Amino acid sequence: MEFVLSVLALCTGILAGALFRFLGVPIPAPPNIPGLLGIVGIYLGFKLIEYLGVGIDLLDLVGL
Repeated sequence: MEFVLSVLALCTGILAGALFRFLGVPIPAPPNIPGLLGIVGIYLGFKLIEYLGVGIDLLDLVGL
């Protein structure tokens, strides 16, 4: 199921990117490979901390 969702997400992204280009508006994403890799790095860092099971709850820390 996750594979199907991933393919659908990729197809949706391709269609959205094509529409942005067709309409001549800037995409709401980094327009270059280093920017894209930065987003991938953020995701991988998030998953790493999740896997390690460490972290703090910032809302709890400030009393919300």
